[in-house]
Amino acid sequence: MFRRFETLIDPFRPHDESMPPPTLLAFYWRYCRQVWPFLLTLMAIGLVVSLIEIAMLRYIGSIVDLLKATSPQQVLADYGTTFIWMAIVILVARPLAQITHDLLNQQAIAPSFTNLIRWQTHHYVMRQSVTFFANDFAGRIASKIVQTGPALRESVTQVIDALWFVTIFAGSALVIFWDVDWRLAMPLALWIIAYVATLALFVPRIRDRATIMSEMRSIVTGRIVDSYTNVQTVKLFAHPDREDDYAREALVDHTTHFRSETRLITAMNATVSCLNGLLVVGTGALAIWLWSWDGITLGAIAVASGLAIRITNMSGWIMWVSIAIFEQMGTVQEGLETISRPYALLDKPGAPDLAVEKGEIRFENVHFHYGKTGGIIEDLSMTIAPGEKVGLVGRSGAGKSTLVNLLLRFYDVESGAIRIDGADVGAVTQDSLRRRIGLVTQDTSLLHRSVRDNIRYGQPDATEAAIIEAARQAHALDFIAGLSDPHGRTGLDAHVGERGVKLSGGQRQRIAIARVLLKDAPILILDEATSALDSEVEAAIQESFFRLMAGKTVIAIAHRLSTIAAMDRLIVLDKGAIVETGSHDELLRRGGLYASLWHRQSGGFLDAA
Repeated sequence: MFRRFETLIDPFRPHDESMPPPTLLAFYWRYCRQVWPFLLTLMAIGLVVSLIEIAMLRYIGSIVDLLKATSPQQVLADYGTTFIWMAIVILVARPLAQITHDLLNQQAIAPSFTNLIRWQTHHYVMRQSVTFFANDFAGRIASKIVQTGPALRESVTQVIDALWFVTIFAGSALVIFWDVDWRLAMPLALWIIAYVATLALFVPRIRDRATIMSEMRSIVTGRIVDSYTNVQTVKLFAHPDREDDYAREALVDHTTHFRSETRLITAMNATVSCLNGLLVVGTGALAIWLWSWDGITLGAIAVASGLAIRITNMSGWIMWVSIAIFEQMGTVQEGLETISRPYALLDKPGAPDLAVEKGEIRFENVHFHYGKTGGIIEDLSMTIAPGEKVGLVGRSGAGKSTLVNLLLRFYDVESGAIRIDGADVGAVTQDSLRRRIGLVTQDTSLLHRSVRDNIRYGQPDATEAAIIEAARQAHALDFIAGLSDPHGRTGLDAHVGERGVKLSGGQRQRIAIARVLLKDAPILILDEATSALDSEVEAAIQESFFRLMAGKTVIAIAHRLSTIAAMDRLIVLDKGAIVETGSHDELLRRGGLYASLWHRQSGGFLDAA
């Protein structure tokens, strides 16, 4: 039975992959419409549960009046059938309705609807540009995805549950009181007006505080995660106290806004408590006074008192539900402000996949300034022939890595074009472009997964033999065999920690090289690919690099000029422009910037001066 309900909603169903709506109601509807039959059914069941609750309170008054109207000897003979029907409603109908409500809510809607929202928002955000993630905390973005799902689902289901209890209880109580004596309905009517006014006064203000609180919570999470992610840097500079201050600052703001919210909650709770006391006393006193004048029966007093107490108890629940609903809505509002952002980089409609047959790369009058008025890359043109091995040389900030980022289309050129085999990289799909380019960077980042998964990331369907061969060619097998993690996994199964923190820089680099060896893309970019390797290991894998570069178009960047001196051609950049081009020997004979950089090297590294 559980499984039948649990499989009603598929969290991973095909869905609209466009940007989620940036307005709150449209954002809610985007996800609720996917499960509307189940939400409507939940609403119908909630109506039945509410009606049964009212019926039970009516039974109390009916029993009092029935017992008064007959003798103990005749009560079963006169009203036995009525009692049986009351028992069936209480023993059968009520549990059945409640169980069905819980199965639908807890088994079908709660897990699946929550993760449907998480999956679809994650799917969208995952395709944002590199800039999107660079401009925010990874932990903060993740918290938005994780929190928005349950907040949206909880607020919707709470509205459904509260809707019937409010309308059925309040409406039925007024009808019952009016039917007994119109004067008995007056305390309840006045209470409803005061109660609604109280909610109208406090709840919107609490909602606004809740939105701020959600943002504060995300900032706290982001700062703490940032410290944990960079814990090696924190330890290296011996700054745990500074990180404490960084987190403390966010927690102080969080505490201040938290107190502001809780003050409103306490004030609202005190107001409602006073109103509830007035309702119970007013209803009870009026009922007794009416009974003393033979205006109502003892059963009516029982129903009126029971309903008044039930309504006051319910009012506290409604109050907290209202607060929770608006807090959840604040969380959703704050989440969609991060989630519902347009993509900075889009594939053109109908963009084809990139087909690389030769591997020619052309930069045609490329301008790029990172959105500034000038600088970085100015009117740069160059051609890299198919299969040519080119080294990019220049001081830090000359534009080398920017050219690589533009080639990979992490950014769009501001004018000009970059073409691979004649195809504009801005006119083909981003995924197909990046599948055909292998990249090994200086700042190697590994996934917090097994060594095997990290190597196989280059080719997801690779065989075990291919993974081992790639690791062997990258001279990584020896250290991989000695790896282990706290969960007892060893070798290729060992997990490497967040960003590969459990490995040395050289080990991470060799895993990255194995990953690119396995990918075997026709275009290869080496951005300081051997910077983390010691000379002995670098020399050992040079043969693997030459094998990797065979038949490929290669762009290599290195401050250690000796590592790229053997390239077919060197291109020297300065302030975003090409100032020299030629082989190593040609550039040395020319006596220009490259020769100056070469002679300034100390220990094989570029002098930054």
